[in-house]
Amino acid sequence: MVYVSAMSDIGSSDIGSPAPSVPPPDLAGLDLRALRPSDLPAIERLDERVFGPGRFARSAYRLREGVAPDFGLSSVAYVGTLLIGSNLMTLASCGDRELVLLGPLTVEPAYRSRGIGEALALRSIEAARAAGHGVVVLVGDLPYYSRLGFKPSPMGKITLPGPVDPARLLYCELRPGGFAALSGRIGRAF
Repeated sequence: MVYVSAMSDIGSSDIGSPAPSVPPPDLAGLDLRALRPSDLPAIERLDERVFGPGRFARSAYRLREGVAPDFGLSSVAYVGTLLIGSNLMTLASCGDRELVLLGPLTVEPAYRSRGIGEALALRSIEAARAAGHGVVVLVGDLPYYSRLGFKPSPMGKITLPGPVDPARLLYCELRPGGFAALSGRIGRAF
């Protein structure tokens, strides 16, 4: 079971507000677009280079294993024909509620620190909001994801199968009550 420290500043005052302001990516010729099935082999190679074989042991990877990403919510970044980044969004469930699992968010190392990761994640989050989803959950670093609207999950409210550092279980509420309605273990979509 995963336990997450409670945070006193978790609230819903920013629900429904526009996404946080993040500078646009610093790269000429950048093409951000929705994921296509033809992108998947290049994404697999990128993830292998960036995360290595240990990625398959991570709880979030295990949850996504064998489940196709949502093509309308997931995003890719290209410069010409070169895939330089991707963000996959996978539908999951928690109790009788649906949620969206963000990740992996991957950027080719030579293209990091140019705002590409943030642009990919924000594009996907806005697509999830537009599609009517209530909450996005991920396992990641709070200092990075907090600028995109993510907050730490209160201790024990939601859990993932397998080991997860509790401080890294984050959520972004997309509509009022989206996170409050969740309780329990996150699993595969219905």
